[in-house]
Amino acid sequence: MPIMEVQYHAGDLDPATKADLAERLTRIMIRMEGGADTFGGRAFAWVLFRELSADDWWVGGETAETYVYPPGRFLVHVTIPEGYMNDEHKNEVHAWVAAAILEAKGAGGEDVGKSHASGDNVGKSILTVIDEVTEGNWGWAGLPLGMAKIAPAVGLAKTSERFAWTTAYFTAKARERVS
Repeated sequence: MPIMEVQYHAGDLDPATKADLAERLTRIMIRMEGGADTFGGRAFAWVLFRELSADDWWVGGETAETYVYPPGRFLVHVTIPEGYMNDEHKNEVHAWVAAAILEAKGAGGEDVGKSHASGDNVGKSILTVIDEVTEGNWGWAGLPLGMAKIAPAVGLAKTSERFAWTTAYFTAKARERVS
């Protein structure tokens, strides 16, 4: 049940590129849900775009492009339920989101990590922030929604690796509270 909000500099995404990026990000969210490419999985995969004018986005203390790398400035907030991903999953999402933007903008994206290691600056103005919503603070149709309800809604088997990880996370958290 992730939501991705893409903030971008005015004029950096035309309607066709925006539609392409929305589909790429939707596929990422489906991967995040353990491959739940079902009606329910897609219904929970929301992409929001927010275009910011030049005078509303400052980098390095200025609105010019001095400190901005190709393909432009992008800030993507990925909102997920608490316990939805471990560090490995989060690292994958950071890479997938950057690659999706680079590919949609025609700037490559095949191997984001190698471009950073080689000193290439492409993609270094794509920032991803993963926000976890504490259990009980995410609502759906007026009711709190947690992983136990999300899994069957998106078609994620309770025997899947993703569900097992989430169960282990909340089991460990309960032990911490008792200790």
